[in-house]
Amino acid sequence: MPRFLRRAFLLLISLTLLSASPASWAKKTWQLKFATLAPTGTAWTDLLEDWAEEVRIKSDGRLTFKIYAGGVQGDEPDVLRKIRFGQLHGGAFTGYGIGHFYSPARALELPFLFNSLDEVDHVRGKLMPEIEQGYRDNGYELLGWMEVGLVRFFSKEPLYSVDDLRKQRIWQWQGDPMGRAFFDASGIRPVPLSIIDVYTSLSTGLINTVYGPPLGALALQWFTKTSYVTNVPMANGIGSLIVSRRFFQNLPQDLQKLLKSTGNATGEKLISTTRRDNEASLDILRDKGLKFTLNPEDLDMEELDRISRRAGESLMRSGYIPEYTLSKINQWLAEYRANNKTEESASGDSP
Repeated sequence: MPRFLRRAFLLLISLTLLSASPASWAKKTWQLKFATLAPTGTAWTDLLEDWAEEVRIKSDGRLTFKIYAGGVQGDEPDVLRKIRFGQLHGGAFTGYGIGHFYSPARALELPFLFNSLDEVDHVRGKLMPEIEQGYRDNGYELLGWMEVGLVRFFSKEPLYSVDDLRKQRIWQWQGDPMGRAFFDASGIRPVPLSIIDVYTSLSTGLINTVYGPPLGALALQWFTKTSYVTNVPMANGIGSLIVSRRFFQNLPQDLQKLLKSTGNATGEKLISTTRRDNEASLDILRDKGLKFTLNPEDLDMEELDRISRRAGESLMRSGYIPEYTLSKINQWLAEYRANNKTEESASGDSP
């Protein structure tokens, strides 16, 4: 073989071996296609974009995000279906979406269950190992826990009692067992709609009352079509940052750890930011002219307790929330309240 052909042949072999070397494998990249209902420019999407940038930098560009914000990939059931088909890989979900793959977690959203956010944090911490395993068993990896915030009613007419609610055309998230259980227990006949259709339906008058956190009502512009907001929250809305187990397990271990650690930190930031911004949103709503009604003193607390109990019993009968999960939550709450009462008494007795 002529010398120049031999050199060309050796060069070709060298290039082939180099392209197949571990150094080349280390440069393989992954893109996580991630969807959320939160509109672009909100605190939620800002933190998601910060998370994506952190992962890109710390992975040296090996793992990047493509974020689809504002519901462009559809409502949460649509997003979950696309994740199953591999068109998307993960997303930020509210309790409604979570209920489609691990409904026991929604015990944390039962109406009028908690008296404070401290109680929410205590019970969530106890339940979290079970939730993480439940997600894995159903094909998802929990990357971060978040909240959408304390849920209130926004209406075109003033609300002063549960009976006033019964007279309204109230939106219910279409296909949501939690919402249906609450409304059934309250004797309310809602109008089921996709969340994507809520703003238009408020504009046309198909509905005149909606529910959600203050920050959500601002971000989705619902406040522009309503005049009143309730002072008493109905429940604390949960949320999760998730990725499909199939995508997650195909990542190298270092990227799995990176995604979990940064996702967990992002979830914590989302909780603190959401709580802060929801409080600030109440002031913004006042400044925009919304009036606050349905104060705690206006409510029949025994009636609220009956509604909560009936909703829980209905969800247990359907199997949406296991009886043992709700029993554990009630036990943890009773213990927490008893301990806090004891500490308050001791503090009051001390000089």
